[in-house]
Amino acid sequence: MKVLLVNGSPHEKGCTYTALFEVAGALQKNGIETEFFHLGTKPVHGCLGCRKCMETGKCIINDIVNDFVAIAADFDGFIFGSPVHFAAASGMITSFMDRAFYGRKNSILAYKPAAAIVSCRRGGASAAFDQLNKYFTICNMPIVSSQYWNMVHGNTPDEVRQDFEGLQTMRTLGNNMAWLLSCIELGKKSGIALPEIEARIATNFIR
Repeated sequence: MKVLLVNGSPHEKGCTYTALFEVAGALQKNGIETEFFHLGTKPVHGCLGCRKCMETGKCIINDIVNDFVAIAADFDGFIFGSPVHFAAASGMITSFMDRAFYGRKNSILAYKPAAAIVSCRRGGASAAFDQLNKYFTICNMPIVSSQYWNMVHGNTPDEVRQDFEGLQTMRTLGNNMAWLLSCIELGKKSGIALPEIEARIATNFIR
């Protein structure tokens, strides 16, 4: 079993990575393979709403979003991490997730456990955490929880490493993700089928 940890910070080895690294360590101790996916510093365009991805499976804007889509099917779970910018997730990971999740709720992402983690200096973590969780709840993805909201505090990686409660929350998240993945794997082996997905009913609020 494998989990992809997506780093939505422009800093490859900054505070967000420090938190994700703690999660990865707990996953590995439980026998789960991990891989990091850094969004980098190149611009990530917002979604155009053209729906071409629903026809081709790929975005017409060929950037890191398509790199993610190309490998997502190989992973059993996902952790998405972001720094907190103005009490919200970073603009980069927001644009990335808008496009990566659009039109794929019943294909490469459905029924795969997911979690969000956020890193902030002081405030706004709860709002950013809530924002990221909304992607999972619209895509049939079980959300993995921890002993507290998945956040760490600090302005540098060294400061994050002093947030002992935050790091413990990350380790608990990794342990919980590993447990849920193991349960799902046992369910598959015993013949438990995935829930049937009904044809979508879309209602527009026009009177």
